[in-house]
Amino acid sequence: MLETSFRTNTCGELSNKNVNNKVKLCGFVHTRRDHGGVIFVDLRDRYGLTQIVFNPDKKEIFKEADKLRREDVIQIEGTVKARPKGMENPSLATGSIEVFVDKLNILNKVETPPLEIEDRVEVNEDIRLKYRYLDLRRSKMQKNLLTRHKLIKVIRNYFDSLNFIDVETPILTKSTPEGARDYLVPSRVNPGKFYALPQSPQLFKQILMVAGYDRYYQIARCFRDEDLRADRQPEFTQLDIEMSFIDEEDIYKTMEGLFKKIFKEILNKDIKTPFRRMPYQEAMDKYGIDKPDLRFGLELVDVTDLAKKSSFNVFKNAELVKCLKVKANFSRTEIEDLTKFVTTYGAKGLAYVKIGEKFEGNLSKFFNEKVQKEIIKKVNASKGDILFFVADNKKITNAAMAGLRLEIGKRLKLMKDEFNFVWITDFPLLEFSEEENRLVSVHHPFTSPKGEDMALLSKSPEKVKAKAYDLVLNGTEVGGGSIRIHNPKLQEEVFKVLGISKEDAKKRFGFLLDALKFAVPHGGIAFGIDRLAAVLTGSDSIREVIAFPKNKEAKCFMTSAPSDIDDKQLKELHLKLDFVKK
Repeated sequence: MLETSFRTNTCGELSNKNVNNKVKLCGFVHTRRDHGGVIFVDLRDRYGLTQIVFNPDKKEIFKEADKLRREDVIQIEGTVKARPKGMENPSLATGSIEVFVDKLNILNKVETPPLEIEDRVEVNEDIRLKYRYLDLRRSKMQKNLLTRHKLIKVIRNYFDSLNFIDVETPILTKSTPEGARDYLVPSRVNPGKFYALPQSPQLFKQILMVAGYDRYYQIARCFRDEDLRADRQPEFTQLDIEMSFIDEEDIYKTMEGLFKKIFKEILNKDIKTPFRRMPYQEAMDKYGIDKPDLRFGLELVDVTDLAKKSSFNVFKNAELVKCLKVKANFSRTEIEDLTKFVTTYGAKGLAYVKIGEKFEGNLSKFFNEKVQKEIIKKVNASKGDILFFVADNKKITNAAMAGLRLEIGKRLKLMKDEFNFVWITDFPLLEFSEEENRLVSVHHPFTSPKGEDMALLSKSPEKVKAKAYDLVLNGTEVGGGSIRIHNPKLQEEVFKVLGISKEDAKKRFGFLLDALKFAVPHGGIAFGIDRLAAVLTGSDSIREVIAFPKNKEAKCFMTSAPSDIDDKQLKELHLKLDFVKK
């Protein structure tokens, strides 16, 4: 009961226990029906629906009720009655009762809503985002936000029980370019200077470890200026965690306990721990991606050496050739469709053969019988299988085959209805960026190399593995982290390999480098709250679990942000829009 001066009850709590009670309810008119001179209204608030009844005997009230339309905001007083036998609605929590109205107060007579407040009606997303205050009234959106609320509550309770401390870190901070673009905020009181909005609390949580707060967590707002898609937003929410005097095993154990609790309390699902672990290289070899969906098989096989024995130039000249074996009878049209699909990943095409006694199809002429048998044996193919091949550089081949595997898995409905977790481990510490023409960090420059690989850092840095880990759920990376570098000399060596000079390192990260002189061993992890909430609610896009998201162009249709600012504000910030074309 949420009694206020306006209401005694919500629209989701009345039952047979309340029969003959006098009640006051408030809410939105969900539906209105006129049955034989009696008006029935489903009154809705975020707690549910209650059927209210207007009897023609009360002429003035009945006359007003006849004018009610969808989404009008009303308050009623009345008496709870049991519904006639056979007229109950078992699908409603309040389906055994109805309220006969004695008083009606129309609090707001509204215009015709620009969208239906109804889950079954499909509405254009731009319209939904423009009128988000109405879209959020839909029961699906309310359930999504309630699930998100419960998720945050479970997280806080769990970490509180383990002596973690919740510490807020700055939103206005220093720009430390190494990764995505920063959102910058000009300083009025420091002309020509800028703050940056944090991409994560990474540096501050490491400093908290230096400060002796050995168990930290935060539900943190983060900001990245990057190209958007369904699972990205310019501002997003992250669960940030850092611990002192730990190693990878401590992270795994603590986080598995968290997810076990989340899934039990929110979905009433018992998930098995410990989670499976898979080295990064195994994930790339078998699935072409470092966030594999393990709810189905269809593993990829590297057939580069065998493919080069063919007379097919595309195979002979490729850096990597991978094969996907599928037990299916695809038509020519379906294969053409799959061929178009892989080209979206940059692949030049999709080669295939069907397996009979040997290869069948146009590709077979490029392989002698011996090589055909060797490929059939290597991929463990049998009669009726179809083999798909992509040949290109490593990046394109892996991306195209990873996408193809998922697409075929969806088309053949191979994904099991389960939650399949896997830790991806042993990431490379560094990777070569063609764009920057240098080695860059796979995670971030504060990630610790594995102890056994320290000697390779100066000789073969590309071979160094990191103490880094990602948690993947059903093909979605829900979080990632690492054990951090706590030795200032090692940090300097990593910066050197990354091509960051001492002067530049001091300029970007000086306060952290100074703090590391007093550091303790520490490590942590961060999880995307938006992504996790999307998984828990079965949503395809994180926009479905964020109250006020931006669209794919980083715009808010409701508030018209980003927007122009006037000349006075520009002058106060010491800015001129010299380079912006109108």
